[in-house]
Amino acid sequence: MTTPTTTVTERGATGSRLLNKVPEVTVWFWIIKILCTTVGESFADYINTTLGFGLTNTMLLFTAVFVVVLTWQFRTRRYSPFPYWLTVVVVSVAGTLYTDMLTDQLHVPLWLSSTVFSVLLAVVFGVWWLRERTLSIHSITTFPREAFYWLTVLVTFALGTATGDWTLELTSWTPAQSVLLPLGLIASITALWRFGANPVLAFWLAYILTRPLGANIGDWLASPKTATSPGEPVGLGLGTFATSLIFLSAILATVIYLSISRSDVAETHEITHQPSVTTNARKERIALGAFGAIAAATVALMIWAHNQPHVTCDPTGQSETLPACKKAALTAPQTAAAVAKYESLAQKAITQDRAGTAAASHATVQTMRDDWDADTTSLQAVNNTTWTLLDNQMDAVLEAYAIDHGNIKPAPAAEQEKQLDVLLGDLRSHHF
Repeated sequence: MTTPTTTVTERGATGSRLLNKVPEVTVWFWIIKILCTTVGESFADYINTTLGFGLTNTMLLFTAVFVVVLTWQFRTRRYSPFPYWLTVVVVSVAGTLYTDMLTDQLHVPLWLSSTVFSVLLAVVFGVWWLRERTLSIHSITTFPREAFYWLTVLVTFALGTATGDWTLELTSWTPAQSVLLPLGLIASITALWRFGANPVLAFWLAYILTRPLGANIGDWLASPKTATSPGEPVGLGLGTFATSLIFLSAILATVIYLSISRSDVAETHEITHQPSVTTNARKERIALGAFGAIAAATVALMIWAHNQPHVTCDPTGQSETLPACKKAALTAPQTAAAVAKYESLAQKAITQDRAGTAAASHATVQTMRDDWDADTTSLQAVNNTTWTLLDNQMDAVLEAYAIDHGNIKPAPAAEQEKQLDVLLGDLRSHHF
């Protein structure tokens, strides 16, 4: 799919103020777009998880960067590869983080966020059409149209993230398997565009699908070769840093080539290529029906995959992608043994702190954290009020040790010991 939205009339009608602010849709456009979406997934994970920056801090950081690079892009008078594709890279990361915030921090179900972003995208398209009477990216020649364009791009990234994650949640496919669905859908859209489908509709459908395609490729490359816990993705084991570096390098090389060749500048492209205009209304109607059939087949495939036997919960309670399996409430002796275990671990960590063995104390608290996560559902079932009180203090201990709290520094040993003492007192005075 190289030039799915090229029309002669739009360029002539809207070229009064600016030259077109977006690239010609060539094969390079789709290559670099997929590279950008892969970076959006892997680089966000690297900053958030590997560097321990934290989801909220990472989102705020890239929101600020997005504002800066978008301002640069708006200040240009014509399409320029560096500011344009830098904006796409940043918006890919930001869109990913917005969906992750809804899912991981606010616990919004993926089906709901997918629905909300779908409605929001329809609203943006509707307002854009009512105001400008075109959705073609070859008409981005005024400030309002460029604003609509970038708002649409941001929503498509968020929507692609939500629907891609929802697909994985429903099907439990591996990243390698999940690449096939968006790839097949994009191939089908390309075939229908060549047949005579509405080029603007074909473009935006493919544009949305490049997000889950690129994200799945990134997950496949970055995920470890063996699962660390049930339901965790497996892949080639390159890691998020190596994957991000590879794709950022590929993006940079492609942008340098395009800056030199100018092969994706609309005015340059027009000199060497005949514009394609879709005018066959009958073929557009047939293709629209085919789009509907593909959508129905995709839904049927998802339902079938969802009904196949697969892991739906994590018995260890440590998975980042699956909920912990529900457990029966502990018996009274089991509950007493669990509380005694945490009392022993807290006392051990205090002793290690007093002995000056900070690394050993940190390891003990990590063990306590892992065991607490594994016992959570069972203890909650016994007495949710007591569990909540203890869980809050457990979190205070973890914060003092800088465990699961982003890039903060560990508190002094005296503060760590203080929080452990409070936890120890709570364990002894509050009974399940």
